[in-house]
Amino acid sequence: METKRVFPQELIERKQWICWRLERKQGSEKPNKTPYAPNASRRASSTDPATWGTLDQAEASCAKFGYTGIGFVFTKEDDLVGVDIDHCRNPETGELTEIAAAVVKRANTYTEISPSQTGLHFFFHGALPEGGNKHPNTGVEMYAHSRYFTMTGNRLGNVPMTIAEDAETLAWIHRTYVEKSKPQKA
Repeated sequence: METKRVFPQELIERKQWICWRLERKQGSEKPNKTPYAPNASRRASSTDPATWGTLDQAEASCAKFGYTGIGFVFTKEDDLVGVDIDHCRNPETGELTEIAAAVVKRANTYTEISPSQTGLHFFFHGALPEGGNKHPNTGVEMYAHSRYFTMTGNRLGNVPMTIAEDAETLAWIHRTYVEKSKPQKA
């Protein structure tokens, strides 16, 4: 029996939902998470609102067309920022890496476990700091628009079901885990 996904009400109310399917890309071993429009059996774009729909539409299309899952699109028209940390959670024990544990402790916002069960998605109201949005060594990525998160509705532990107003947490995450170290002058 599949468990019901649970999302913050403010995400449910937005028409920024899509579907996605794991698809092999020629010449690549890792499959892509290809976005699909929830109101038609065509591809979606993270920059074209005409290819997005409601959560209900996305869930219905996911079942109808056999998509892998649903997703939520970040736009320039709102102040939502998503933080994605990959490979930070043991799917069997739930144990978090040092980076993920530090962000969870400070964030106090809606956080869900990724479809792989090994990553976390954090949601904030705020602004994306300037100076890059990801660091390959930490696995931390930050997005404010033109991207989507694969969504599970599988909330991490006892984190809030609401999206927090950023209280300098985004700047701290960026400064601590995203900014690249500048080379020292000799």
